[in-house]
Amino acid sequence: MRMTKWITAVTFFLLFFSAQISIGEGSRVEDEVTNESRCPVCSMFVAKYPQWLTRINMSDGNTEFFDGVKDMMAYYFSPQQFGAASGVTADEIYVRDYYSLDWIDAKNAMFVLGSDVYGPMGHELVPFAGRPGAESFLSDHHGSRIYSFSEITPEVIESLRRGHKMKGHMMSGRN
Repeated sequence: MRMTKWITAVTFFLLFFSAQISIGEGSRVEDEVTNESRCPVCSMFVAKYPQWLTRINMSDGNTEFFDGVKDMMAYYFSPQQFGAASGVTADEIYVRDYYSLDWIDAKNAMFVLGSDVYGPMGHELVPFAGRPGAESFLSDHHGSRIYSFSEITPEVIESLRRGHKMKGHMMSGRN
């Protein structure tokens, strides 16, 4: 009987440990983010905002971290404007579900715009793993619209970023 408990305990430990070091969507991205990690769009230190952390795995093997969906999408639409080499594109894009903080594929997520919840840089697209969470949040936090990833346009992102100082220049729409 003791041997069975010992084997069960060892098996549980090995399974738990291997799950903690797995690579991919379920990996601990926070371990990759250091106190020096900066958003390539606004230069903010991203480790300060773990609940808003987003990331793009680029085609050149680099991973870029962002302090919110808004800056991540600005980079996604125009990576070369923010320092990516010519021809480099986004391979994988991840955001964190607002309620669970689980990493989810951004292309499958739903995003709420116009709520009373602000990100590190003000108004933000708030991500959810599915429509039910997005609808609940929209109602509870006075959101104005739910977007799928494919419905987010550069114009939507620019309207959110308008007036924010980014990397030494002002965005359009502000004198």
